[in-house]
Amino acid sequence: MRGIERTFGVSRRTLSAWLKEQANDLPPLEETLQPVKCKKIPVLDVDELLSFVFRSKDKVWLWIAMNRETREIVASGYGDRTENTCRILWDRVPSAYKETIVFSDYWSAYQAVIPSEQQCPVGKETGETAHNGNS
Repeated sequence: MRGIERTFGVSRRTLSAWLKEQANDLPPLEETLQPVKCKKIPVLDVDELLSFVFRSKDKVWLWIAMNRETREIVASGYGDRTENTCRILWDRVPSAYKETIVFSDYWSAYQAVIPSEQQCPVGKETGETAHNGNS
């Protein structure tokens, strides 16, 4: 956002207001995703990351579910780092992805929310949940 502010000479509040206004006109995320291919079961990578808006004391966790093949974000949620926010993320996963294989780290919220038969928890050292553009 800072880069956009500098490039176009607008304030953060103006940019934020414009983004919120435009977001209201967007179609539901599920309508914009590429269709799930029937050839194979899709794989989702789920992860959470810490961020803040305006002040570092106002921390927010952003949770995402990404289609490993297309790298599309198929669902997201934000809040704290609890099971409740993980459940928000899982509830937003489109129905076409509800029978998928899900890679995550060992965070307890994933084990509490995602059905165990779909889970593939892995350590960060495996590289299974890190995507650097070379895979």
